[in-house]
Amino acid sequence: MSIPNLLAVIRIVLTPVAMILIIRSPGSDAMTWAGTVVFAVAAITDYVDGYLARRWQITTVLGAFLDTVADKVLITGALIALVHIGTVGVWVAFVIIGREIAVMGLRSVAALDQDTVPPSVWGKWKAAVQFVAISVAILRPDIEIGPARLDEWLMWIAVLVTILSGWEYFSRFRSVFRSSDRVA
Repeated sequence: MSIPNLLAVIRIVLTPVAMILIIRSPGSDAMTWAGTVVFAVAAITDYVDGYLARRWQITTVLGAFLDTVADKVLITGALIALVHIGTVGVWVAFVIIGREIAVMGLRSVAALDQDTVPPSVWGKWKAAVQFVAISVAILRPDIEIGPARLDEWLMWIAVLVTILSGWEYFSRFRSVFRSSDRVA
């Protein structure tokens, strides 16, 4: 197994560890920091695996699949844990996870037509903003900015970028659905 693919697998394996630490974090600074560190390390592997695969020119279909699944598993797992402890609203998790499922569906429909949906700049920004927002939500610093806390503002920004990213994917690849309508 290549190092980039191994990093994606490590991201998947770290997800339940991060979830357990997040769920145990309320009232425990040690668990809060441990959960943040495990989540951040897992998130960083997203950038490292892609960088190494491109640099070493070992990008593969399996690697792209593992990377995508690992990202979705990590984000979804962290959001579920944060909803469980009451740090993130259910609607936030629904929007972010819903967009992830919708774009995976778009990629699946495109694959049926032997087409691909490559990552976009918006998708990369979305991932970065989500990783930062979730990390800060795990830490939950007591910083008020007007009517909301810092982690809440960052999560709202993550939701906005997530929606814009989804809109961009579906706008750019709407032809995928037109061609798929002909096949029944």
